[in-house]
Amino acid sequence: MTHRAQRLIATSVFILSLLVTSATMTPAAAQNLSGKDLAGKDLAGKDLSGKDLGGNDLRDIRLGKPVTDLPDAGYVNLACASDLGKTLTTWLGWRDCPADASGFHAIKFGYDPVASPDGTIVAGHPAVLTLLVDNAGTVSGLRIETDPKARLYIRKKAFLLGIQVKSRYGLDGWSCTQAQPDAGEQPVGGVYVRERCAKTADDRSIVVERNLFRRPDQDMKNFVDETRTTILRTKD
Repeated sequence: MTHRAQRLIATSVFILSLLVTSATMTPAAAQNLSGKDLAGKDLAGKDLSGKDLGGNDLRDIRLGKPVTDLPDAGYVNLACASDLGKTLTTWLGWRDCPADASGFHAIKFGYDPVASPDGTIVAGHPAVLTLLVDNAGTVSGLRIETDPKARLYIRKKAFLLGIQVKSRYGLDGWSCTQAQPDAGEQPVGGVYVRERCAKTADDRSIVVERNLFRRPDQDMKNFVDETRTTILRTKD
């Protein structure tokens, strides 16, 4: 057996173990998946049953809060989502980012490595974060996406973050759809996921999208594996 074939087999076995984990995961297991729970430094809340959603949504960030109330300490690399070359020194510069078609001033940001040596991590997953601010300067939304540039052995778990997010906001009340494969798309490890789940709770509209599949142009070592979460404020 060639070294390349051995690597492919090892990759397939690892992916299958993750798929079994996701299929059997309980809320408690989701809490402990990465050695962190969603109520700590990452997604906030008292527990994984969705109680006390009046708390913060992510660290110091709470929907409905004035963006000027957010601390600058602990956050770095603030930049306009529409033009990453346009950087901000503090949250006070939110107006420098033009409003998008939805009326939001979108700001990309990360965690300060001094306070967060592991980088921008949400529930154990490297993440790309975007804050959405309305024209009144109110935090009105948050996007949490698994980082496509993360190392492969970490990125293989990306689709599991969606399970953790759904646990954080309560397992009941989600409306989910599973798309069928497009032409040429293949399952990974025998499993195909193109799931979109939505829920409204405590003045928040939450959409969680999970994808796990291989496109026709991808080889055995490459595949789509991601979670995209959008949390929007629903009450003025």
